[in-house]
Amino acid sequence: MSHTLASTQNSSKVQLGFWIYLMTDCILFATLFAVYAVLRNNTAGGPSASDIFDMPFILVETLLLLASSFTAGIALLAAKKSMISLARKLLIATLVLGVSFLAMELYEFIKMYNEGHSWRESAFLSAYFTLVATHGLHITAGIIWLLVLLPKFFRSKIDSLTISRLTLFSMFWHFLDVVWIFIFTVVYLIGDKTL
Repeated sequence: MSHTLASTQNSSKVQLGFWIYLMTDCILFATLFAVYAVLRNNTAGGPSASDIFDMPFILVETLLLLASSFTAGIALLAAKKSMISLARKLLIATLVLGVSFLAMELYEFIKMYNEGHSWRESAFLSAYFTLVATHGLHITAGIIWLLVLLPKFFRSKIDSLTISRLTLFSMFWHFLDVVWIFIFTVVYLIGDKTL
């Protein structure tokens, strides 16, 4: 078996394994969404979603994550066309946008906690913090992954292994973007209205 064929088969196995991982993450988030849907009206006399969420702030957060997904996708296309400088700039932009999103999410959590709205106050807030923080942990993992991957783009030539790793990162980042769109819709837009 030639080296190229073995490398292609190994890459296919890695991609299949990564798709399986993403499917298990879908199950995790589906479970958290189901828990949130059941518990979101259980406020124990405390605030509901519409009482504590700052929609303009959340919209900016959402736009940052959407923009980071766009820059990650364009970076992958640039890397595949050997436009290394452009790919590097777009990956740095993805990193800055991702860190900004995460910083805003942490600020939101700290502000809510300082106002006395913690995960201990009600079932609604427990479900909210669990769902949104799980997404935030995934964003943190993606940022670490990007920090490990980015130095490879300061070389003059990118190998196929780096392109494969960037492809997997891009899939992961787009997946997190889709999950956030569901969070934005179900948690923030719908608020305390009945589904």
